[in-house]
Amino acid sequence: MKTTKLFYLLFLVPFMMTAQAATPYPVIENGMITVNPAKIAEFEAGMAAHNKKYHADPVYGARVYGISSGPNVGKYMWIMGPIPWSAFDARPAMEGHDADWSKNVLSYSMAEGDQTYWRFHAALSNFANDFEVKHLKVMMMDIAPFEDMRFMGILEKVSKVLKTKHPNATFGVYTNEMPSTKDGRDVAFVDFFDSMGWMGQEDTFLKDYEAVHGAGSFSAFLAELRIASLGVQTELWDYRGDLSGLGPKVIATTRQ
Repeated sequence: MKTTKLFYLLFLVPFMMTAQAATPYPVIENGMITVNPAKIAEFEAGMAAHNKKYHADPVYGARVYGISSGPNVGKYMWIMGPIPWSAFDARPAMEGHDADWSKNVLSYSMAEGDQTYWRFHAALSNFANDFEVKHLKVMMMDIAPFEDMRFMGILEKVSKVLKTKHPNATFGVYTNEMPSTKDGRDVAFVDFFDSMGWMGQEDTFLKDYEAVHGAGSFSAFLAELRIASLGVQTELWDYRGDLSGLGPKVIATTRQ
């Protein structure tokens, strides 16, 4: 038992070292909820009322997204933050918050929820302008054991390309605060866009990458990626303003 636990920790140590910081850093709380198909109307009414009562302020405000692709299609994603870890000590718990959540949200949910916490990396992200949340493309990447530092270096290069060639693109980079060696969700790269037509635009990343990093650099990029990454899964999320406590408006300065 001790050997198994030690082996597990050894896999996580490099990533944990990268994720730690001496000063407070912003964290996003993600709660994925599977709803009883026979109780969707009740769930949505309860979720909307709960968020508008308890999660409409700037600090503990929450948004809800519907997952519209992949194996989690049809599930809901409840998101609060970014806030520092210390702020979780004072999260809403008074005036019947927990009882309301249990009665009007959890009671219509299935027992297969998933809770994750993600550290936001402002230096790797790009929130150049205020925008309104509508659609998200969420890429969750699996880092090979002991290759987290190499992978974060790859992301730095990707971020530089996008900021240089597409300065108005809105994207965020997040690392899982509680990574697992088997669920494949170590890093999330999130594109925010307002029209599904964006999905059909020409992919110019190869050309852009070599324009920024030099001719032939893309081959080296792929070689590094093969070493550092074990795979990726991608989902589309759609903002549900009717269920959220916060509106769609995101102020860029709050993400910098």
